[in-house]
Amino acid sequence: MPKDGCAERGRPHKPPVSRPAEEIAHPYREWAKQAASAVEQPRPEPRAAATPVGERRPKPRKWYSLYDKVYAPKNLQAAWEKVEANGGAAGCDGQTVAQFAAHAEAKLQALHEQLRTKQYRPRPVKRVEIPRAGGGVRPLGIPCVRDRIVQQAVLQVLQPIFEPLFSNRSHGFRPERGTRTALEVVDRAVQAGYEWVVDADIERFFDTVDHALLNRQLNRVIADGSVLNLIQALLKSGVLVGGSEIAATEVGTPQGGPLSPLLANVYLHPLDQALEAGGFGLVRYADDFVIFTKSRERAEQAVGVVRTRLQGLRLRLHPKKTRVVRLDAGFDFLGFHYFRDEQGRLQKKVSAKSTRRFREAIRKRTKRDAGQRRPKAKRCTVARLKQNARVQRMIAEVNQFLRGWHGYFRRARTTYRDYLNDFDRFVRQRLRNAISGRFAKGRWQQILSNERLDAMGLLCLAKQQRLCELGPLTPPSSGYPGGSRVR
Repeated sequence: MPKDGCAERGRPHKPPVSRPAEEIAHPYREWAKQAASAVEQPRPEPRAAATPVGERRPKPRKWYSLYDKVYAPKNLQAAWEKVEANGGAAGCDGQTVAQFAAHAEAKLQALHEQLRTKQYRPRPVKRVEIPRAGGGVRPLGIPCVRDRIVQQAVLQVLQPIFEPLFSNRSHGFRPERGTRTALEVVDRAVQAGYEWVVDADIERFFDTVDHALLNRQLNRVIADGSVLNLIQALLKSGVLVGGSEIAATEVGTPQGGPLSPLLANVYLHPLDQALEAGGFGLVRYADDFVIFTKSRERAEQAVGVVRTRLQGLRLRLHPKKTRVVRLDAGFDFLGFHYFRDEQGRLQKKVSAKSTRRFREAIRKRTKRDAGQRRPKAKRCTVARLKQNARVQRMIAEVNQFLRGWHGYFRRARTTYRDYLNDFDRFVRQRLRNAISGRFAKGRWQQILSNERLDAMGLLCLAKQQRLCELGPLTPPSSGYPGGSRVR
């Protein structure tokens, strides 16, 4: 989670930025200096102002002789430290990060020799399916630890090369960027008076990336054939399905590896360029993006540009998740719902999908035991419940989730006071049910009161939010664009 924290509360209020959304771009810095030291040439520090349309970016140059940087012992050691810090599950060979760590030095030396002599062969990724919030499953690919190290080593060499070339409108999986910077740009765009939004999503993006087109786009910058061949080998390593069957991977880049996010941004860079050249206000996070315009006609033009460019990339927009909407109707982006209420006020709240995920996560952590007996009311004192290992474990797990959840969703900006009370009520009710062994109502609301749950250490989201309040979104002082107002 970003570490911007609650210090923003004490900063002086600044008026909303009133500039076209296509000029609203988060400034970028010089990233990954240590990883870039072997391959990156010195360049001037980017200016801190918002990047206007048409600003010249570094002209792409060809990079040669990068393969030796990939298998350099220092690079492999740095890659292993990153993989070890991230942890993660074992791949198809069953080897865990801890098992690799037990003989890390010898294994890294062997990996260095395999890469140097070009004897390295990546193993198939392990297919894992996780449920989607809207139904269905999302396939993830878990590479082996050794293959994750190689992917990370390639990433550390290529990322400093491609970062200066990427658009400022792209925020997903990039250094010094992420959901925080993307949402900041969206906040500024809706405050600047952009009434029409293209809410878009690319259908099955990670499953349909064309390897030949990706290799062609990489080759525009990377001229080292050994690096390109290594990337192709990682992409075509296959997928282990059901524990025994290996399926070929002729298209797509499996989600779950360190290198996949960079390859996704490289693949979608032509889309960013096309929309930026057309003067559209784009905010993209991986395959999820929004475009801001001041008229429906302009929004339809943007959709046409996107469809044309994606067709050249052998991709297409998701028919159910892509729409042109007015800000009055609202749209979802990165877990938040932006809309204008009946009083014409701009609001940014937790989306319905994110709310469902919140409830599912709390239910998972507050299950009732099978055959649980209802405790006596007189035994449900704070002192006794603090000694109950099961109750304390539940509260600790719930609090850990709530801290991470609020660390992200504290960026909600709404005029509704204490709107997080509904989330707190759900958490408390689930804990009461888990402690009492059934649906807790009536006198159990007093026995396990809010005050008692607070005394037991349960985190209160509403109280946390009051410490980090950002204030409501403020529209332009001149009124609503185009004279439209919700009746």
